[in-house]
Amino acid sequence: MVELHRVGVEEYRQVEKLPVTVVLDNVRSEMNVGSVFRTADAFLIERLMLCGITPQPPKSEIHKTALGAEESVAWQYHSTTLDAIEQLKREGYTVYSIEQVHDSVSLENFSIKKDEKIAIVFGNEVKGVSQQVVDASDACVEIPQHGTKHSLNISCCAAIVMWHVYNAGHRPAV
Repeated sequence: MVELHRVGVEEYRQVEKLPVTVVLDNVRSEMNVGSVFRTADAFLIERLMLCGITPQPPKSEIHKTALGAEESVAWQYHSTTLDAIEQLKREGYTVYSIEQVHDSVSLENFSIKKDEKIAIVFGNEVKGVSQQVVDASDACVEIPQHGTKHSLNISCCAAIVMWHVYNAGHRPAV
């Protein structure tokens, strides 16, 4: 880990994070949740909000997939995603749902201002982001896809979007 210039959990908690919160709207798979924790750790996401039926640590499958990132990444639980969005808006976040809807912004055209506080909502593996949550969002973003399938696994989708936000020139100094 030293040779890879990796920090420990306590040091990681002190590192400056992106002003980005990832919200999981009724994601059912512990493995998907663990994967999102691991990706959030990699890209310095400030916290996760686990909502509704989304499993919460400690769970063995979350731990197995997260490889311990559930210890480094801050998280909160909300019984509904709408409660989480209300909190985020009170805190000054702009809320983006990642969903294929009319008037969504293609990811390649999605940009944020430096230091803008954003929340990114990812939905259920089958149903996606609920319509109520889409309606409560400030905008929707979609990943362009050109194959025979019309969706990606939530953990893949989350990784693509988090990388895009991280790589958009808003990286904290590490």
